[in-house]
Amino acid sequence: MTMDPAHDTISGEQADQRDVQKNNFADDNFAGLGGNSQPHQEPRRVNNDPRANAKQKGNQVRRDRRDVHGWVVLDKPIGMTSTQAVAVLKRLFNAKRAGHAGTLDPLASGGLPIALGEATKTVPFVMDGRKRYQFTVCWGEERDTDDIEGRVTATSDQRPTREAILALLPRFTGVIEQIPPRYSAIKVQGERAYDLARDGEVVELAPRPVEIHQLTLVDQPDRDRAVFEAECGKGTYVRALARDMGRILGTFGHICALRRTLVGPFGENDMIPLDRLEALCDRAASGEGSLADALMPVETALDDIPALAVTRADAARLHRGQAVLLRGRDAPTCSGTVYVTVAGRLLALAEVGNGEIIPKRVFNLTGLTASPGRNERN
Repeated sequence: MTMDPAHDTISGEQADQRDVQKNNFADDNFAGLGGNSQPHQEPRRVNNDPRANAKQKGNQVRRDRRDVHGWVVLDKPIGMTSTQAVAVLKRLFNAKRAGHAGTLDPLASGGLPIALGEATKTVPFVMDGRKRYQFTVCWGEERDTDDIEGRVTATSDQRPTREAILALLPRFTGVIEQIPPRYSAIKVQGERAYDLARDGEVVELAPRPVEIHQLTLVDQPDRDRAVFEAECGKGTYVRALARDMGRILGTFGHICALRRTLVGPFGENDMIPLDRLEALCDRAASGEGSLADALMPVETALDDIPALAVTRADAARLHRGQAVLLRGRDAPTCSGTVYVTVAGRLLALAEVGNGEIIPKRVFNLTGLTASPGRNERN
């Protein structure tokens, strides 16, 4: 499983090729979620004039798509690709723009933060945050993909004891050198490693430093399986972690279950299952609720960044892309990246230095945003 390396897909608009090619079944299983399945309808007369059809289609797009700004942390079900998940939410909200903050493979479930509208400008801040995973390693087999979907390449009758596993964990904590899986999105001379591997080429990937903040043994239900929890930084591959532990323990191992429980500021309390989200959308369509209740504020992704409040006059300058001088004894003493607010409303991402505020990304939050109550975290 990929733990959001820096080069991974950031936007759900980009094709998640590995997910799609490894899991074509998911496209069929979730076609209805993407709006491809249609109820039976009686034949009707249509206008076959292509110009009229094109005009009608253009009007439909303009009418349906709207400005929606905020985060939805989907509790992604197993079998759905990250790209499919983005498409589903984009359809449910009729949103103009959407993207996800780190690919979660179809085999995995759990937190997939999806940014809508202006929240897409804050995706890198979520990508840079810590991730937490709970995963199950099946001992005795190594597979070419390092997960349950791959071809068996090595086997062993040996099984690790609990004591041996616990003694090993410190070796995989802190900054370690990790060789990514051959089936990964890393580019080798312009080609994706997984494309080369599928073509039968031997892919040699260089080790890279990654940081694992915490690795614990959660359970050992039987001699063939062990359940772990890992909290790590960007670029770590859980699949490689299972592979390397299996080799050192004298057996082999691969991932057979994976759930993501934390992505940056978003934890399990923030996740919403797809069926609950669809039910909320149905109620909103009938006037019994609001889609704003499912949104988290754009600035939720900026929890680790200082906030800086400015006056309306300064806000007007920043909104035009102009720098604002910091003056007076009440001028902030912070420096570096901040997010700027005016009257409690998010205005811009900016850099503070040399006595001035320099806007870098300005937000236009006109449209549907999170309900006021969602500003309070659970």
